[in-house]
Amino acid sequence: MIPGPQLRSAVVPGDGGGSPLSERGWRITQLVMHVVFGVFVALAGADAVVEESGARQAVLLGALGILVLAYLTVGGPALAARDHRRSAIYLLVLVAVIAVLAWVLPELLFLMFVAFPQVWFMVAGLRRGLGWTLALGAAATVGPLVHWTQGTEPFRGPAQTLVGVAFSLAMGVWVTSVLEHSRQRAVLIDELESTRAELATLHHQQGMVAERERLSREVHDTLAQGYTSIVVLAQTAAAALPGDLPSAAERLSLIEEVARENLAEARAMVAAFAPVALDSATLVEALQRLAERFGRETGVATRLDTSALDGLDTGLSRGEEIVLLRGAQEALANVRRHASASAVVLRVGRVGAGDSAQVSVHVEDDGVGFDPATSPGVGLAGLRDRAEEVGGAVDVTSVPGEGTRVTVRVPVR
Repeated sequence: MIPGPQLRSAVVPGDGGGSPLSERGWRITQLVMHVVFGVFVALAGADAVVEESGARQAVLLGALGILVLAYLTVGGPALAARDHRRSAIYLLVLVAVIAVLAWVLPELLFLMFVAFPQVWFMVAGLRRGLGWTLALGAAATVGPLVHWTQGTEPFRGPAQTLVGVAFSLAMGVWVTSVLEHSRQRAVLIDELESTRAELATLHHQQGMVAERERLSREVHDTLAQGYTSIVVLAQTAAAALPGDLPSAAERLSLIEEVARENLAEARAMVAAFAPVALDSATLVEALQRLAERFGRETGVATRLDTSALDGLDTGLSRGEEIVLLRGAQEALANVRRHASASAVVLRVGRVGAGDSAQVSVHVEDDGVGFDPATSPGVGLAGLRDRAEEVGGAVDVTSVPGEGTRVTVRVPVR
């Protein structure tokens, strides 16, 4: 038994689904149906010529001719185009022809092997399939039953037809159920693919946002601070001219140094490498250079205190060292812009042991201070985000008129 087009169309690509039967498979199936139909009708015609003569033969051949004409003009095109209206017309002709054949020569009812599958190919629903199958079975049974009551036909003819009807109904219902489940699976697969596409788009968008945030932090923590230094140094160099040439020369040298570091940072950022300051250097060495350069640029007394660090090996990954270095850079940038400090101390230390071990960098100044609750700062907010990515934290302690202390902590894994 073969499914009707309403079910087949639900599982043929291009008709809203996809699974058991491809378009190529459906074309091959149609071709097989045409060939089988032609063979069975030819056999029926030959049987009619052999078994009957005269008017009865003419009736049989005429009915078969009408069936062939209906199939060529209505049934076949309806099958290919999935036209349910033309399918109904063809099935009416099929039922009428089967009724004539069953009345005149019941031996020709082997055509039911073709008729039953055609019903399930052409109907537009399970209920209609059941109706047309019963109509076809009734047409094939009436004639043999009359002949049986007249004693001219054994009962096995109608019995065989009824068995064929039952078999067709059972197979039609089963195949319909199977293909309905297949259709549901196809719909589910489409929904899953749609959801997967939406998730992929969402992940892509989230990745773009995360990358923009990362680049924003990197630009703020490196290039922006470097350019700020260059501007300040250029201003002080200009103020020293022409009376203090040695001081101006020193400032110009610092401008060149900062510009070179900024260029290296930009190249490293493009290549997604670690900060230049950590390239072939430990965290302590990078902090020492940072403190020295800050002191030279600003004239503020700056020193690094490593007394709380047990050795030079912090036990941190490169990513965690980057967080601490960026924290120190951000804190010193704030000192330069806002603190009006005369002294700055950087302290790096390691506390705790085992799972609770932490390495921290403190930047403490004696400047004007501020209220952290009212002045969170964009740079500090970005620094907190960066620290949280590695399981760390940032603390800011400050009181107006009493200086500021910024602490960046990361866990030792």
